[in-house]
Amino acid sequence: MATTPLGSIDQASPPETWSALRDLPKTQLIDVRTRPEWAFVGVPDLSPLGKEAAFSEWVQYPAMTPNPRFLADLDAMVREADAETVYFLCRSGGRSQAAALAALAHFSAQGRAIACVNVLEGFEGDLDAAGHRGARGGWKAHGLAWRQS
Repeated sequence: MATTPLGSIDQASPPETWSALRDLPKTQLIDVRTRPEWAFVGVPDLSPLGKEAAFSEWVQYPAMTPNPRFLADLDAMVREADAETVYFLCRSGGRSQAAALAALAHFSAQGRAIACVNVLEGFEGDLDAAGHRGARGGWKAHGLAWRQS
Protein backbone atom coordinates (compact mmCIF):
# COMPACT_ATOMS: atom_id res chain seq x y z
CA MET A 1 0.00 0.00 0.00
CA ALA A 2 1.33 3.41 -0.96
CA THR A 3 1.40 5.98 1.83
CA THR A 4 0.56 9.58 1.03
CA PRO A 5 1.44 12.76 2.94
CA LEU A 6 -0.22 13.67 6.23
CA GLY A 7 -3.67 15.12 5.70
CA SER A 8 -4.30 12.89 2.74
CA ILE A 9 -5.16 9.23 2.43
CA ASP A 10 -3.42 5.99 1.65
CA GLN A 11 -3.75 4.40 -1.77
CA ALA A 12 -4.01 0.67 -2.47
CA SER A 13 -4.18 -1.38 -5.64
CA PRO A 14 -7.14 -3.73 -6.08
CA PRO A 15 -5.01 -6.81 -5.16
CA GLU A 16 -3.67 -5.01 -2.06
CA THR A 17 -7.25 -4.15 -1.12
CA TRP A 18 -8.36 -7.77 -1.53
CA SER A 19 -5.46 -8.94 0.67
CA ALA A 20 -6.27 -6.41 3.38
CA LEU A 21 -9.96 -7.34 3.33
CA ARG A 22 -8.94 -11.00 3.58
CA ASP A 23 -6.26 -10.64 6.25
CA LEU A 24 -7.48 -7.82 8.48
CA PRO A 25 -10.76 -8.37 10.33
CA LYS A 26 -11.78 -4.72 10.87
CA THR A 27 -11.79 -3.63 7.24
CA GLN A 28 -14.70 -2.57 5.04
CA LEU A 29 -15.03 -1.94 1.30
CA ILE A 30 -17.44 0.82 0.31
CA ASP A 31 -18.38 1.13 -3.36
CA VAL A 32 -19.25 4.77 -4.06
CA ARG A 33 -20.32 4.41 -7.69
CA THR A 34 -23.89 5.04 -8.84
CA ARG A 35 -26.82 2.63 -8.74
CA PRO A 36 -26.75 2.12 -12.54
CA GLU A 37 -23.05 1.22 -12.35
CA TRP A 38 -23.76 -1.37 -9.65
CA ALA A 39 -26.67 -2.80 -11.62
CA PHE A 40 -25.18 -2.88 -15.11
CA VAL A 41 -21.39 -2.98 -14.71
CA GLY A 42 -21.19 -5.26 -11.66
CA VAL A 43 -20.06 -5.15 -8.05
CA PRO A 44 -17.21 -6.62 -6.00
CA ASP A 45 -18.05 -10.02 -4.55
CA LEU A 46 -16.47 -10.40 -1.12
CA SER A 47 -18.29 -13.63 -0.27
CA PRO A 48 -15.08 -15.69 -0.71
CA LEU A 49 -13.71 -13.59 2.17
CA GLY A 50 -16.81 -14.00 4.33
CA LYS A 51 -17.56 -10.29 3.94
CA GLU A 52 -19.93 -8.04 2.03
CA ALA A 53 -19.18 -4.79 0.27
CA ALA A 54 -21.19 -1.76 1.34
CA PHE A 55 -22.73 0.68 -1.13
CA SER A 56 -23.44 4.42 -1.03
CA GLU A 57 -23.40 6.74 -4.03
CA TRP A 58 -20.89 9.59 -3.66
CA VAL A 59 -22.83 11.44 -6.34
CA GLN A 60 -26.36 10.57 -7.36
CA TYR A 61 -27.35 9.54 -10.85
CA PRO A 62 -28.57 11.05 -13.18
CA ALA A 63 -27.77 14.60 -12.05
CA MET A 64 -24.40 13.54 -10.60
CA THR A 65 -24.98 15.83 -7.63
CA PRO A 66 -23.52 15.12 -4.19
CA ASN A 67 -25.40 12.53 -2.16
CA PRO A 68 -26.69 14.39 0.93
CA ARG A 69 -26.95 11.08 2.82
CA PHE A 70 -23.40 9.91 2.08
CA LEU A 71 -21.85 10.69 5.48
CA ALA A 72 -24.85 9.31 7.40
CA ASP A 73 -24.72 6.14 5.26
CA LEU A 74 -20.98 5.95 5.85
CA ASP A 75 -21.38 6.21 9.63
CA ALA A 76 -23.95 3.41 9.65
CA MET A 77 -21.86 1.12 7.42
CA VAL A 78 -18.65 1.64 9.41
CA ARG A 79 -20.41 1.05 12.73
CA GLU A 80 -22.15 -2.08 11.44
CA ALA A 81 -18.85 -3.51 10.19
CA ASP A 82 -16.95 -2.31 13.29
CA ALA A 83 -14.38 -1.11 10.77
CA GLU A 84 -11.09 0.54 11.62
CA THR A 85 -10.02 0.80 7.97
CA VAL A 86 -12.33 1.67 5.10
CA TYR A 87 -11.45 1.13 1.43
CA PHE A 88 -13.30 3.31 -1.08
CA LEU A 89 -13.94 2.07 -4.63
CA CYS A 90 -15.39 3.79 -7.72
CA ARG A 91 -15.03 3.29 -11.48
CA SER A 92 -11.42 4.42 -11.86
CA GLY A 93 -10.27 5.94 -8.57
CA GLY A 94 -11.39 9.59 -8.81
CA ARG A 95 -14.71 9.67 -6.99
CA SER A 96 -13.41 7.23 -4.39
CA GLN A 97 -10.46 9.56 -3.69
CA ALA A 98 -12.87 12.44 -3.06
CA ALA A 99 -15.15 10.25 -0.92
CA ALA A 100 -12.20 8.95 1.13
CA LEU A 101 -10.91 12.48 1.78
CA ALA A 102 -14.38 13.62 2.87
CA ALA A 103 -14.69 10.55 5.09
CA LEU A 104 -11.31 11.19 6.70
CA ALA A 105 -12.30 14.79 7.47
CA HIS A 106 -15.66 13.59 8.83
CA PHE A 107 -14.12 10.96 11.11
CA SER A 108 -11.35 13.30 12.26
CA ALA A 109 -13.91 15.97 13.19
CA GLN A 110 -15.63 13.35 15.36
CA GLY A 111 -12.34 12.32 16.97
CA ARG A 112 -12.57 8.85 15.41
CA ALA A 113 -9.40 7.16 14.18
CA ILE A 114 -10.73 5.45 11.04
CA ALA A 115 -8.18 4.93 8.27
CA CYS A 116 -9.50 5.80 4.81
CA VAL A 117 -7.91 4.22 1.74
CA ASN A 118 -8.56 4.93 -1.94
CA VAL A 119 -8.59 1.90 -4.24
CA LEU A 120 -6.41 2.87 -7.19
CA GLU A 121 -7.69 1.92 -10.66
CA GLY A 122 -11.22 1.46 -9.27
CA PHE A 123 -13.57 -1.26 -10.45
CA GLU A 124 -13.06 -0.83 -14.20
CA GLY A 125 -9.64 0.81 -14.55
CA ASP A 126 -8.51 3.21 -17.23
CA LEU A 127 -9.67 3.42 -20.82
CA ASP A 128 -7.79 1.19 -23.25
CA ALA A 129 -6.73 2.17 -26.78
CA ALA A 130 -10.24 1.38 -28.07
CA GLY A 131 -11.85 3.61 -25.42
CA HIS A 132 -13.16 0.74 -23.29
CA ARG A 133 -12.80 0.08 -19.58
CA GLY A 134 -12.39 -3.25 -17.83
CA ALA A 135 -9.16 -4.55 -19.34
CA ARG A 136 -6.57 -1.96 -18.32
CA GLY A 137 -6.36 -2.06 -14.55
CA GLY A 138 -9.14 -2.15 -12.02
CA TRP A 139 -10.83 -4.74 -9.82
CA LYS A 140 -12.20 -6.76 -12.74
CA ALA A 141 -8.97 -6.79 -14.79
CA HIS A 142 -7.03 -8.07 -11.78
CA GLY A 143 -9.32 -11.12 -11.72
CA LEU A 144 -10.83 -10.34 -8.30
CA ALA A 145 -14.26 -11.75 -7.51
CA TRP A 146 -17.23 -9.78 -8.81
CA ARG A 147 -20.79 -10.37 -9.88
CA GLN A 148 -23.30 -8.80 -12.20
CA SER A 149 -27.09 -8.68 -11.96
